[in-house]
Amino acid sequence: MKKLITAILFFTICNVYSQNAFSTGEYFKFRIHYGFINAGYATLEVKDAVRENKKVFHVVGKGYTTGAAKLFFKVKDDYQSYFDKETGKPYQFIRKIDEGGYTKNQEGFFNQSSNTVTVNDYKNDTKKTFKVPENVQDIVSVFYYLRNHPEVDDLKVGGFIEVDMFFDEEVTKFKLKFLGREDIKTKFGTVSAMIFRPYVQAGRVFKEEESLTVWISDDGNRIPLRIKADLAVGSLKADLDEFKGLSHSFKVKSK
Repeated sequence: MKKLITAILFFTICNVYSQNAFSTGEYFKFRIHYGFINAGYATLEVKDAVRENKKVFHVVGKGYTTGAAKLFFKVKDDYQSYFDKETGKPYQFIRKIDEGGYTKNQEGFFNQSSNTVTVNDYKNDTKKTFKVPENVQDIVSVFYYLRNHPEVDDLKVGGFIEVDMFFDEEVTKFKLKFLGREDIKTKFGTVSAMIFRPYVQAGRVFKEEESLTVWISDDGNRIPLRIKADLAVGSLKADLDEFKGLSHSFKVKSK
């Protein structure tokens, strides 16, 4: 369950933002299911902030378990990112999580001119600086970066988009595969969606590297409608439950 919450914050899909798929005030809430159990919720909200004397986007992502799920596995996650409104490059990230007793409390600061990121680990009282590629993203900023990526609309079935992402003190090559389009039934009605498969690390949590599937609205907003994850034990699903502040009208084909 904790990994699906992370995945939502991660997706929950150019250097220059050309389509303006989102703006300040946008808010999403996702309902997370483990089988027939309502396991928890995740939220994403876009705010304004100032970094290095520039107005930037500040995205706050929260994930938490509820009800019976909270009794056997408590999750309380806080992911935040500050990134440039024009380039999408991140300035700062926050990762403060408690997942069944597994905790992290980190803050990272990107220096885009030197291509480094300095990570303060408050739990372990350490400070480390890492070399990163140009245009690297963090786990939250990458979602918004991809939503405005100019190649999304031009992808053919089976095509990929790759982005460098810094997470857990290392740079990984995040690869997103386009599977096609379909209409899906949502809480709001039937919606046209683009289907993507992010490649994840196989092993302890996910069955294989193609264990995640994401449905994104096929409109100007490019918002996540549904996420499914096949885990090492069982599977999880998250559906869009609430939204507000979209930059474009939300297209529903039928109720």
